[in-house]
Amino acid sequence: MRRRILLSTLGVAVTAILLLGIPLAWVVSKLIYDDAKQSLSVTAAGLIKEVEVPLGQGERPDPRQISRAYPNLYIVIRLPDGTTETAGRQFTGQTMSATSTADNITVTVHRSYAEVRDEVLRQLLLIASLILLGVAIATVLAILLARRLTLPLADLVETAERLGTGNARPRRRRYGIPEVDTVAEVLDTSAVRIADLLASSREFASDASHQLRTPLTALTMRLEEMVEAADYPDVVREEGHAALAQAERLVAVVEQLLARAKHDRTGQAVPTAIDLVIEQQIEEWRPIFAREGRSIRLEGDADLVSVVTPSCLSQILATLLDNSLMHGSGTVTLTTRLTRQNVVVEVGDEGPGVEPELSKKIFERSVSGAGGTGLGLYLARSLAAVDGGRLELVQPSPAVFAFFMRRREEARLAHERVVSGPV
Repeated sequence: MRRRILLSTLGVAVTAILLLGIPLAWVVSKLIYDDAKQSLSVTAAGLIKEVEVPLGQGERPDPRQISRAYPNLYIVIRLPDGTTETAGRQFTGQTMSATSTADNITVTVHRSYAEVRDEVLRQLLLIASLILLGVAIATVLAILLARRLTLPLADLVETAERLGTGNARPRRRRYGIPEVDTVAEVLDTSAVRIADLLASSREFASDASHQLRTPLTALTMRLEEMVEAADYPDVVREEGHAALAQAERLVAVVEQLLARAKHDRTGQAVPTAIDLVIEQQIEEWRPIFAREGRSIRLEGDADLVSVVTPSCLSQILATLLDNSLMHGSGTVTLTTRLTRQNVVVEVGDEGPGVEPELSKKIFERSVSGAGGTGLGLYLARSLAAVDGGRLELVQPSPAVFAFFMRRREEARLAHERVVSGPV
């Protein structure tokens, strides 16, 4: 590919240079020849005036003086009395000439054609040198351009191969080419998604192995007892009912695991009085902030109910308070309010806030200010999404984070299966 880019770029450059250089060489040659002819005509006309001066004084023109004045020309002067005077050395080869006549005086000026041709060749050589210099510069630029284009593409191919082999670590390398950087950004985004999918897959496998082990063990025991009590119908019937109950419980566990794997937004979210969760977090964090000479206060609407998992809300608030403790300053304010579709909890402080270059990617993995791990806000936003909410940075300076939760009347609560029967 590098060779194709090099050849195509060089071909375009050489074609452009030749399309400009060839007409330029023709125009320069024509100008030199035309200028030489015009110069001879002007010289011939000037010589007539110079000849008229001595003739008016009754003298003849001096050929030696004319030769010294025009050393590169051969001049023939025909006087009114029919005589001829010559000046300069007569040329043996092809010449260029111009004739001018006035007052019965005829002046013919000759110039060596080889001299004009040499001037043309010198100019053409200069143009050819410029063309070669242009081709050399175009070659260097084509090599640099081909290298600049092919190295990022080769790097992107390597990145795509790594993704295909399961190495989903994003490289976050940029190359200064908008189109290539866009592809690199897409690959990095895909890498993050693949990493999330792999992590979710491993988590699902771990949870499934743990959650399914107990009901499967109990079901196996019931079936073994049924086999051993095959001669006792009443025992078999009782153990059969117990086995059915265990199977129903196993189905419920599988449904819960699948809901978590698909990020079901109604999995564990329930109508929750958020004041209790917020007050609990404030009581836990107030002594820590007090040791730093800071305080926490709560304001806004009271007695709000949202559809959220209480443990998720606690973890998100803890992440925001810890983030404010590490990177913020002053009083931390928790504000609760009710909008048309959401219950909102805002957490803000009086610190310098989030730097502009970080504000648009603050929720990305491994992105953090000084001293952070870059995982807290990323995980907090993931928890918010699981319950159908969203976590946003609504004000970068001073920093204000808002957790938007669903209102109870807007939620569609899922009815979990209720299993009854002996264990």
